Amino acid sequence: MNTTTPLGPFRKILPTARADSEEIGWRQIAGQFEAPTLLQRTRIDADTDVITYENVFASGRCRLLLGDLIALADHGHAPTGDVAGLIDAVCDDLIAAVTAIGRTTALSACVPALYADRIRPGGRLDTWYQDHSLTVTDTHSGERTSLHALTGYTANVNDTPFLLDMPAAINAARSALHPDGQWKSAITQGDPTEPNIAASAAGACWLDFEHAGRNTLAGEIANLLWYLLALGGWLVPTYQRDVYHRTLPLHLPPAATPTIEHTELSIRHQRLELHHNWPTGPGRRTALTRLLDRISTDLGDAAGLPKGRQLHALSPFLTLRILGVIPPHLLNPSDLLLLVAKLTQAQHLTDPTPFTHTDPLNDLVTVENP
Repeated sequence: MNTTTPLGPFRKILPTARADSEEIGWRQIAGQFEAPTLLQRTRIDADTDVITYENVFASGRCRLLLGDLIALADHGHAPTGDVAGLIDAVCDDLIAAVTAIGRTTALSACVPALYADRIRPGGRLDTWYQDHSLTVTDTHSGERTSLHALTGYTANVNDTPFLLDMPAAINAARSALHPDGQWKSAITQGDPTEPNIAASAAGACWLDFEHAGRNTLAGEIANLLWYLLALGGWLVPTYQRDVYHRTLPLHLPPAATPTIEHTELSIRHQRLELHHNWPTGPGRRTALTRLLDRISTDLGDAAGLPKGRQLHALSPFLTLRILGVIPPHLLNPSDLLLLVAKLTQAQHLTDPTPFTHTDPLNDLVTVENP
């Protein structure tokens, strides 16, 4: 639980073990990245601590969180150049971390919570996607089949044919993310998302340190990319509204969310036809474009991603982000199929265009200036 007042300090109430991870993470990051000052840590009871940080907004060090800055730009209340500048600052920090203390390490030497713990046999992905009650419905017959039974299906997504194989996608990610796998790593914040990055005069100020430590650069990049593409402007405000409202002070409504124009599933013919729109406002589109530019150049180089195949190299981390954040049983049928479409595209990232494509928002949605 996080609590704050407009002018008061920022407090995180955590179980003691998580508070230990938070404090250790902050101590590793604070000397490298811009971060709030840790003011004190106090014990509430035998199993609960409070960590108190400087409120970087009350102190004037920071203006807006990345998520609020994107939303303001989407609604016409902030320049898109500010969004591009903050994305550049994030990329610059990650590159600086690699330059300072980067090395190739086994995945087992990195912080495990967001990746290794979820991909392991019997972990979150198995628990969620081996559930036979998670089903999709044949468009014509009304027959229902479990989602993980969509093996060897032809998925025609926006007129581009792909092979859909849910178990194969999970197994491929598990194989790539085995404990001995070698990845370029550095000391980073560990969870680069829109609520965890603030705009400061110096560039980027990093918040939330529970996953800070030695992390793979590929994982950091995939985390931010999927947040910009789907979690920040769609899934979190839709399915984790309390998190969205608690972590983003402005929590403006998304300017646009993905929609399905047409879908047809045939269990008999093992075929899925799906046409969707993936609209983004000018702020989110700017953030995505800038990050993709940096992935294809200096950020991808720093992460050790192969030239011309950078997103393909990210595919195991992207698979885990697509499947491992929002519980699928919470999704409505259309949104579940949209995730299936993105997973299908992520399995074929030799051509990254279908996965990263977004549609411009034609009619700008405006809200009152907050």
